[in-house]
Amino acid sequence: MVQIMAARQLLLLRHAKSSHDDPDLADRKRPLAPRGERAAAAMGRYMREHDLAPALVLCSSAVRARQTLDGVVAGLGAPPEVHTESELYKASAGGLLERLRQIRDGVPSVMLVGHNPAIERLALDLATAGADLAHLSRKYPTGALAVLAFDRSWSDLDADGARLVAFVKPRDLE
Repeated sequence: MVQIMAARQLLLLRHAKSSHDDPDLADRKRPLAPRGERAAAAMGRYMREHDLAPALVLCSSAVRARQTLDGVVAGLGAPPEVHTESELYKASAGGLLERLRQIRDGVPSVMLVGHNPAIERLALDLATAGADLAHLSRKYPTGALAVLAFDRSWSDLDADGARLVAFVKPRDLE
């Protein structure tokens, strides 16, 4: 008997614009700038309007990533399961992929909130096709969201293994 896998969804969210007002503040502790707060709230509304509701969120422990997630989640309906992980802060694209491969197969959708260059590199490594692929390859601005779909299990996720369904930038939502 052949088992048909349900399509899975991966949302890759780069943290929104952070503040540089306090030069003595460690990078990991930088908060969102007002522009970043507005962008996170707008992305949450966009996600709700487009039925993008992740079952699980993996979020960097950096303050700006957690604040981005707070802004997005406020716009969603039911809050997802959230795992804040310090390892995601400095992870490479390969490290992020390895973390995604550890997700149990019963999870249909995951949002990863992280940092460049790893988020951008992971999106480019995974996406094989999609109308927005050219936009994604030019620039992955703060607060941007890549929506990818794939039919494999999480443990089998690999390069060129997903379709880019959408690439949304905060300025698209103004």
